[in-house]
Amino acid sequence: MGILKALLRLFSYFFEGLLALVLLVISLLSIVTGAELNLAFLPWKGMALSHWLLALALIGLITLLMALAGKLRWLFFLWCLAVFVLLVRGLLLSSQRFAPPVTFKTAAYLLAASFLGMIGSWPWARRREPVRRPMKW
Repeated sequence: MGILKALLRLFSYFFEGLLALVLLVISLLSIVTGAELNLAFLPWKGMALSHWLLALALIGLITLLMALAGKLRWLFFLWCLAVFVLLVRGLLLSSQRFAPPVTFKTAAYLLAASFLGMIGSWPWARRREPVRRPMKW
């Protein structure tokens, strides 16, 4: 069980970190060039979408770094949960049409990876070392 938790946590760090970096690059390119993004499955439009993606990417990277340091892992889990909810809402619960660039199969893979990332980011309770008290003579 410990190996599975470690692999899920590693996958979570990798996937969510890569996602945050991709969002950061896309949003920065959009802001610098002035090009408006069109991601129909997200609730924002135009330059507001670029600014939201930038903020979310920074939040994701900060929470990832804090989780890697062993601090506030629950915050990283909340970010992973938010990513999963946004993807489910945008890809499955909206009027999103799946055309050849983004097929349903690709969306399903993204949702599955996001779900595994969310499961892996769960702040598992760590076993504490037994308290060793000095013996009294």
